[in-house]
Amino acid sequence: MPSDGNSPSRAASPPPVPYDVIVVLGAALLPDGRPSRALERRVDHAVALFRAGHAEHLLVSGGLSGPPPTEAAVMRARALEDGVPDDRICVEDRAVNTFENALFSGVIMERRGWSRPLVVTDAYHLPRALYVFRRLGIDAAGSGVPRMADEPLHLWIGAWLREGVATARSAALFLIGRHKPAVEAARARFDQIDPI
Repeated sequence: MPSDGNSPSRAASPPPVPYDVIVVLGAALLPDGRPSRALERRVDHAVALFRAGHAEHLLVSGGLSGPPPTEAAVMRARALEDGVPDDRICVEDRAVNTFENALFSGVIMERRGWSRPLVVTDAYHLPRALYVFRRLGIDAAGSGVPRMADEPLHLWIGAWLREGVATARSAALFLIGRHKPAVEAARARFDQIDPI
């Protein structure tokens, strides 16, 4: 559930909608284009939050991690299969890393007037994802997907350790301002492909 304490209401009336959109971060696909377990569990978690009334829209974010299709296209298809209406799904299909997930999703949110996203990704990835979103000026909350019972614990621990290193690297790049030209270049690329 969301990290700031909101949880689905148990009352008969619909729960309040505290977020504008649930942003689902992509994960690499299998070689044949099918979703990986990481991608499946992220979409399933986001759909559960959507059904519980935490937001009225999903924004799936993920570009090409190999041959087509994009991560976002596969996430959209899974959300549709799970019953999310097509007009409630927004697709960001260019991002190839966490920084671009946050940047490109932020541009889409800005254009749609959304300012309160709930970011969904694996629990080990969530701290870095939220750090990047917030450093880019996006007031994001998060809901991390926990380790599945049948997933080896040592793989999850390894992922946490890798993310710790990646978060430190991200902080260093923000500290020295390396993100500024990247923001400008990425925004220009985004606007060139999809002008306002």
